[in-house]
Amino acid sequence: MLNEDYKIRAEKAEDYREVENLVRESFWNVYRPGCSEHYVIHVLRDDPAFVKELDFVMEQDGCLIGQNMFMKTVINSDDGKDIPVLTMGPICITPDLKRKGYGKKLLDYSLEQAAKLGFGAVLFEGNIDFYGKSGFDFARKFGIRYHDLPDGADDSFFLCRELIPGYLDGITGVYQTPQGYYVNDEDVDEFDKTFPPKEKLKLPGQLFE
Repeated sequence: MLNEDYKIRAEKAEDYREVENLVRESFWNVYRPGCSEHYVIHVLRDDPAFVKELDFVMEQDGCLIGQNMFMKTVINSDDGKDIPVLTMGPICITPDLKRKGYGKKLLDYSLEQAAKLGFGAVLFEGNIDFYGKSGFDFARKFGIRYHDLPDGADDSFFLCRELIPGYLDGITGVYQTPQGYYVNDEDVDEFDKTFPPKEKLKLPGQLFE
């Protein structure tokens, strides 16, 4: 059960290493043997598209138990315009507290703050079973396509939520993942060596080798 004795606040520079370790623990062996998300967040903080005002941690009893962050990106609309939007993540909750409601609390708070700052929509890759509970739907329903995805390919991972109702009305186009999310495997391995050793395992259900 969710314990309401938590707070959500802005990430501070002194949190960085603890947050990176939290992300590493949360994503390790989930989508691939090992993970890259802790390095991704490490480099994204210095990216021009990083939204510092939407960089949050969740804290309970003096310990960090969750985090979320956002990046600016665009939809290349079919009429030639670039439509400003946000993408999100990595977002995580410490493994011991997953599936207890903390993730939704953090997500809903983060989206509320993004809306207050005037951002129009959030698009990212996720599971509709979880994110649908916070107002996300399939991006295809908004007329938005995922870059480099062949016609007819499964796009059920690609989700969207308008923060300003009607923001995407009349828009069709292609979403662009910020370049900062694309990291080099060798750089990930070097960064990971600065953390305590963990075994990389190939497990059923992983998306990548």
